[in-house]
Amino acid sequence: MDFLKSAVASAIAKSSSFPVTIGDRIDISDSIWTVHNGIKKDDNSPCSLFTFDINANKARLPLAKNAARRLRTLRHPGVIKVFDVIENETNIYIITEKVSPLAWHVKRKSLSEETVKWGLYTVASTLKFINNEASSVHGSIRVSSIFTSESGEWKLGGFEVLSSMNEDDAIIYTYATLVPDANRYAPPEVANGGWSAIKKNPLGAPDAYGLGILVYEAFNGSFMGADQLAQAKSVPASMTQSYKRLVNANPKLRLTSGQFLDQGKKAGGFFETPLIHITEGADSLGLKNEEEREQFLGELDSLTDDFPEDFFRMKILPELLKSVEFGGGGPSVFGAIMKIGLKMSDDEFEAKLAPLVIRLFASPDRAMRVCLLDNLPIMVDRIPQKDINGKIWPLMTTGFTDTAPAVREQTVKAVLSVISKLSDRVVNGELLRFLAKTANDEQPGIRTNTTICLGKIAKNLGVGSRAKVLIAAFSRSLRDPFVHARNAALLALSATVDVFTEEDCASKVLPTVCIALVDKEKMVRDQASKCLDIYLQKVRKYVANMPDTALPPEPATGAAGPAPSARIGNQSDSGWAGWAISSFTNKVTAARGEMTPSAATNGSSLLQTQSLPASGWTTPTINVSHEQRPTISSRPTTSQTIKTFTSQPAEPEDVFEDNDDAADAWGTMDDDGDNFFDASSATPKKSQPSPSAPVTAFDDGGEPDFAGWLAAQSKSKTAKPLPKGLAKTPGTSASTLGVRPGPSRSASAGPPSAASTVKKTTVIPSRNTAVKKAVEKGVPKPKEPEVNDDDWGDAWD
Repeated sequence: MDFLKSAVASAIAKSSSFPVTIGDRIDISDSIWTVHNGIKKDDNSPCSLFTFDINANKARLPLAKNAARRLRTLRHPGVIKVFDVIENETNIYIITEKVSPLAWHVKRKSLSEETVKWGLYTVASTLKFINNEASSVHGSIRVSSIFTSESGEWKLGGFEVLSSMNEDDAIIYTYATLVPDANRYAPPEVANGGWSAIKKNPLGAPDAYGLGILVYEAFNGSFMGADQLAQAKSVPASMTQSYKRLVNANPKLRLTSGQFLDQGKKAGGFFETPLIHITEGADSLGLKNEEEREQFLGELDSLTDDFPEDFFRMKILPELLKSVEFGGGGPSVFGAIMKIGLKMSDDEFEAKLAPLVIRLFASPDRAMRVCLLDNLPIMVDRIPQKDINGKIWPLMTTGFTDTAPAVREQTVKAVLSVISKLSDRVVNGELLRFLAKTANDEQPGIRTNTTICLGKIAKNLGVGSRAKVLIAAFSRSLRDPFVHARNAALLALSATVDVFTEEDCASKVLPTVCIALVDKEKMVRDQASKCLDIYLQKVRKYVANMPDTALPPEPATGAAGPAPSARIGNQSDSGWAGWAISSFTNKVTAARGEMTPSAATNGSSLLQTQSLPASGWTTPTINVSHEQRPTISSRPTTSQTIKTFTSQPAEPEDVFEDNDDAADAWGTMDDDGDNFFDASSATPKKSQPSPSAPVTAFDDGGEPDFAGWLAAQSKSKTAKPLPKGLAKTPGTSASTLGVRPGPSRSASAGPPSAASTVKKTTVIPSRNTAVKKAVEKGVPKPKEPEVNDDDWGDAWD
């Protein structure tokens, strides 16, 4: 029959009408209850289920009914919270908040001294309420009667014999001996005269003695009998005196729970701990003024890492969240939130803190923004990547252009935290454009940190634009007047040597590093030397495997080969400039021969003055004399062409200009002089001369007037200096430069080849003063008499 009743009770507990889904059983000793974990069906929240089997413990049924009734009627923060009580013929069920036995932690000695004091403070406060306000006696204070909630708080249970002293037939007098291990925990007066002896002594004396036993068990781990209480052992020295008064054999001399609490709360008392202060102040955090809030947070920061994390997650954190979002808590409160957040699981952090972080990034408070950026490294891995890309990054970008330098600097530093979460489009687009701005910031520290940031995120940049961006940025930093910016550029170059090709190392990186070898600061010079060694080692390793030459093999003996190079004087090919002079002489020599008459050309077909590099070099004048009238062969060959090199130094480009192309915003290191040796691209094309252009002859009857030429050049430079790079502005006619068109060839000749045409600059002689002045003043020049082109060579005989 008993088996049948037990089966029926189990079926009822598992039926759909039962409000709890029963889980695994919790091992608990010294109790009349069986405890299970459970899940409430209405909201799927965790709970605990205390079950009393009536048929198995009929003698203790009054104890179970008394506990159920007292728990339903007695409400206090230190008492286990009861959701529901279900009684039937076979069982009594008490559904409570989720708890676990304190005995588990005591046996493992997993509680810190700070936590034990905090728990004893809670129990003493609850007993004070029961003894004074409720005029009752608990009668069974011990470790097995204490449970810990999800928040880590100590909750008082074991209400089997809790009785009001105003009742003459209180259950404690009759059934207290039925409580498991009642004799071991009984006060001396009860052990000598029974529970009725408590009527003759102070109301709180039995519970005070039980509190003393709890102090001993909490610090020492086990209690075997009253003879152990004389030795405090691990009880803190600050609490020892009060502890001994709690376990005094004379009930009239014992401290009550209220007196024990008051002694601990005195200045310097054993209950004056940061954790206890935080517990008392958490509920009113939103109502505190700034000074009180700062004091509260100071105590929170003073806690060690062994604080009860569950309590802070369940109790303190919600109050902090409300304070920082609605109560003006500010960055200091957020720092406390992050300290608690480190103890949370990833799922819990994502559910509770990630939404708050996103909302706070939209806050206009700069101090809050700096605090968020400072704490970003410890929370970025717990925020989903989609939220980083879609919500936090767009809010972060405003920090790159903020007027406050502290915000800009922290934003640059925070890039290292989020770079792994950003998409390639964002990294190689928006991010590079923003870093291009901060690399040119007015604050030297921000420029330096931008260089460091680029060095650390080099591997995250796109392969196509990585080298261009980094070389441009580091080259600019090497010219920074701030010494640490230059040093940071060298350190970054040393760290990113693997991202550059060997050609870039040799042609772009090493030249910029060499400049730093003579820096005014020794720190920079030393770092430049180390950086140079790193890149030279890479380049040398690369060239060690290169072939000796890329030229084709020489022709066999007897095969027709090019004519030997001509030499000037005793110049040999071994000289450093010998090859250049010999090559130029060969080209002049190849131009010897008769000139073929051609159609008349205007002045634009003559040799025009070419711009030279801005180094002050001048174009040499080469006079070629012939025994007969010179002609140019119509056969176009490369060796017959006299080339003049033109280079106009480009205006320095601002490598940090913001545009649609993020990589182009950095510019290039070698924008100046890229086309220096590219004559075809550097020299503007001239229009072909018109066959019908008038021919103007010049005959000075003898040698050229060099004195007049020099005077004309001097006046021309005085009146109008040459443009930058000594280059003539495209479209300037010969007349505006004081140059008269030379004689044209005969119209009967065929059009000359562009490669074989020799142009000559003819300067206005000094005796043609009227013509020259007319040209300088901008008035039409007098008409020149036409001459035969046959007279062109006679003037040089």
